[in-house]
Amino acid sequence: MSVEAGERAEEKTIFGHPRGIATLFMTEMWERFSFYGLRAILYFFLIATVADGGLGLPKTTATAVVGVYGALVYLLALPGGWIADRVLGARKAVLAGGSVIMLGHLCMAVPIEGSALVWAGLALIVAGTGLLKPNISTMVGQLYPEGDNARRDAGFSIFYLGINLGAFAAPYVVSNLAKDDRWHLGFGAAAVGMAFGLTQYVIGGRHLRGVGEEPGHRLTPEEGRRFGALAVTGLATAALAIGLWWISGTLTVDRFTVALTVLTILVPVGYFAYILLGSHNLTSGERSKMKAYVWLFAAAAVFWMIYDLAPTVLNDFAATKTDLDLFGHTITAATTQSFNPLLILIFVPVFAGLWVRLGDRVGAAQKFAAGLFMIAMSFVVMAYAAHLAQFGKISVWWLFLVYLIQVFGELSLSPVGLSVTTELAPHAFRSQMLGVWYLSFAVGDAIGGQTARLLGYMSQPAYFATLAAIAVLAAVVLLGFSHRLRVLMGEVRAS
Repeated sequence: MSVEAGERAEEKTIFGHPRGIATLFMTEMWERFSFYGLRAILYFFLIATVADGGLGLPKTTATAVVGVYGALVYLLALPGGWIADRVLGARKAVLAGGSVIMLGHLCMAVPIEGSALVWAGLALIVAGTGLLKPNISTMVGQLYPEGDNARRDAGFSIFYLGINLGAFAAPYVVSNLAKDDRWHLGFGAAAVGMAFGLTQYVIGGRHLRGVGEEPGHRLTPEEGRRFGALAVTGLATAALAIGLWWISGTLTVDRFTVALTVLTILVPVGYFAYILLGSHNLTSGERSKMKAYVWLFAAAAVFWMIYDLAPTVLNDFAATKTDLDLFGHTITAATTQSFNPLLILIFVPVFAGLWVRLGDRVGAAQKFAAGLFMIAMSFVVMAYAAHLAQFGKISVWWLFLVYLIQVFGELSLSPVGLSVTTELAPHAFRSQMLGVWYLSFAVGDAIGGQTARLLGYMSQPAYFATLAAIAVLAAVVLLGFSHRLRVLMGEVRAS
């Protein structure tokens, strides 16, 4: 961003920050309200019978659908960032993305029989979130002039607060509107939330002058024609392939989720192969750092594989095996999804202080391993809770404990992952690497959605214990190779 743009964005301040931070805070809060509101009830809608207004999918299929839905949201953040950088600019991309998200929720809110509008709505929400999510974060950074790192970091903390406030409120509000099979009221509430966010964004646009208004590196007319033709060809090929699959009579929701899971895994595999095996004039140090990063990426994918079972497997456990009395008030099962953002709001400053105090004594690999041990411990607790639930419903405080442990794991791994991604990125790929980090979420979500199929072959306690064992194994491997990884990362010398 130019100095002039930074000065325009800073003409007025609120608590020492550019007034644009309030606009982006509210926009993101309402967007997250819509996203997490849908996420809290989507699984229950998918498994509800057609007579009850749902789609009547088997639980394993519904879990896979929610997993792939989450994966595609993160996967499309890559082209979403590219479109803003080369075509629209971040500001227009956020407006377009939010509008598409709202349209998607409205499609799902239409109370008609059949699934066509549901799938269309989910596709629109995925596309819109891919446009909005990476670019609104970019705009937060652009509010501040270069070199003002302290205020920029504080600005992102304020922005993070907005994310979690929206995520905290949404499950309670949306699930209560949607109960008694009023699904479309819940979807409508998510649409209204996004509409509030868009209204705030447009009204507050005067505080965003000079921020994200132009693409960082606009396509030339020749590049535009070439990429346009490529996009049309790609979309047409995908549509033709899906059409032929449907005509063959072998296309099912289950098989489609498996195909998308495979695609999600192949994208980062291909990307890392492209970087490490291609001729990109990487220095030996950059190549070593990328080799280390592949290990951390895989570990993160294992973490998200378990963590993002919250809206499906854990939501189902809350509905079927849990006494939902909380302080004398019966909550909806989906309201348990509010535990996580509440605990994040409480413990973010604690972990931020912890990592500052520990400094360089604990490396990224050890922090990732700690996160994996925590997520494993949460599912050890789930395995025991599932065992107890065989004899009757258990207290909702068991789930609260599970989410508490998971938040400790998230705060050990997620912020560190963002930091280490920028640290290890080769210079030529630095602008792309944060998008690559979010691919670890995509891979984890997609694979996690498929793990529910194991419940057809084992008990719930065994299922939770199996996933916990996978996380422990990943943590042990990371710890075992932690010195080697620190050497590859350039943190210590080879001994």
